[in-house]
Amino acid sequence: MTALELAQQYYDCFNRKNWEGMLELLSDAIRHDVNQGETRVGKERYREFLQHMDECYDEHLSDMVFLTEPSGTRIACEFTVNGVYKKNDGDLLPARNQKYVLPAGAFLGVDGGKITRVTTYYNLPRWIKLVSE
Repeated sequence: MTALELAQQYYDCFNRKNWEGMLELLSDAIRHDVNQGETRVGKERYREFLQHMDECYDEHLSDMVFLTEPSGTRIACEFTVNGVYKKNDGDLLPARNQKYVLPAGAFLGVDGGKITRVTTYYNLPRWIKLVSE
């Protein structure tokens, strides 16, 4: 499977809420660079992140555009997050099933047929504004 196919499968699993399928595509030493907060390393930390996200949010990604570079070890993905904020997430605003549509992007590293890095970016102040309205 090419790096592009791996990334496409990863996001297909995300949209189907197939968390175990996502985890199978990751390296055991996955590095997860989140938009806000510390870098997480390892599949167990990633599993915890997915569980937390699933509890607080219901999201589906659309308008996906994938870009690769010649070596096939890095993929960029631009997408739109269509979500519902369903449970309070830490110090963020109270959840009341607010809907939001937010542009975002991610960078993935691939080595040995596994995803070794996921770095995700979105505009947190914009998300706060969307769920505050």
